[in-house]
Amino acid sequence: MLILGFESSAKSASVALCDENGLISQYFQNSGLTHSRTLLPMAEDMLKNLGLTIGDIDLIAVSCGPGSFTGVRIGVSVVKGLAWACDKPVCGVSTLLAMAYNGVCAHEGSIICCVMDARREQFYNALFIMRDGIPVRLCEDRAIGADKLVEDIKNINKPIFIVGDGASLCYNTLNNFEFRTVLAPEPMRYQTAWGVCMAARREPQQSVHELLPVYLRLSQAERERQERIFGK
Repeated sequence: MLILGFESSAKSASVALCDENGLISQYFQNSGLTHSRTLLPMAEDMLKNLGLTIGDIDLIAVSCGPGSFTGVRIGVSVVKGLAWACDKPVCGVSTLLAMAYNGVCAHEGSIICCVMDARREQFYNALFIMRDGIPVRLCEDRAIGADKLVEDIKNINKPIFIVGDGASLCYNTLNNFEFRTVLAPEPMRYQTAWGVCMAARREPQQSVHELLPVYLRLSQAERERQERIFGK
């Protein structure tokens, strides 16, 4: 099965093509350019270089959040448009679950701590444990502060492998508490479309109508609106 994956939930963007044997091709960009300018051209170039068309794809997968509100919306919108036009099934996967696949380079049994900088002194976070090369979820995706994260892992007596665009900030915080932390090498730190494809292998397929973004928090505009209305 050919899976075309999209990742645009943060500053970096990528597209990848995988089959049952693993990665076939991946385009990755961390330039800060708007994903609406880069995501579709990256996919088009990749498929063209492989001699494939969208019609050859069996499943289109995307990270549906959490992450940047704009980035998540762009990725989900691109995939919904492609799937609608080509009548393809889709799979929306957690950004943090897809990111956890970077933990395949960690030791078996390591705790994979996935962290994205959510601003406002919070991380988007989830914890996983590596078992037979597959990340197994230990908690749900959440938006938490550093104090809560420290509380959750203080009794874990295993190496903690930190991935994500918030990894450096989190690593510095946890190191102050002398945890057994390992910062993922930079090429394995960022969320990628390869991870999206790997996660989609084990997640249920959806119709294009079921694919929705997952934000975990209200946007800044929505928060400001509530503050104006309710004075909170």
